[in-house]
Amino acid sequence: MTPSRRAVIATVLQQSDQFTVEELLRHCRGAGRATVFRTVKLLSDMGVVCRVLMEDGSLHYRVSQRGHHHHIVCTSCGGVKDLDECGVSDLVRELGEASGYKIVGHWLEFYGRCEGCRKEIGDLELEIGKKAGVGR
Repeated sequence: MTPSRRAVIATVLQQSDQFTVEELLRHCRGAGRATVFRTVKLLSDMGVVCRVLMEDGSLHYRVSQRGHHHHIVCTSCGGVKDLDECGVSDLVRELGEASGYKIVGHWLEFYGRCEGCRKEIGDLELEIGKKAGVGR
């Protein structure tokens, strides 16, 4: 294992919250962009990190050894929580049967406002959206 890859892995394992590849590049100045991307992909394939798709489309990662799971992402503060259950197994099976596909995986994120942000900001914006007929 190269010293650059070792540095990337050490940096990833020190993360206590979500992180991006760009943040890893800033912390691992000696590691090349390709090394960081390949190492994160390897760690993702191994289940050491999981991907989190933020509402703005950016891809973040989290250290996780939970196996298959989903996330709920706060659209205000960007906080992420792991969801322990994958409640879409029946839907995946039905979709496979209806489409003729053999479904081999899925990736699902939920978006909303966490309790802290709802208290801080209030649900005024959500109420305005409901009255206007806008919602997710």
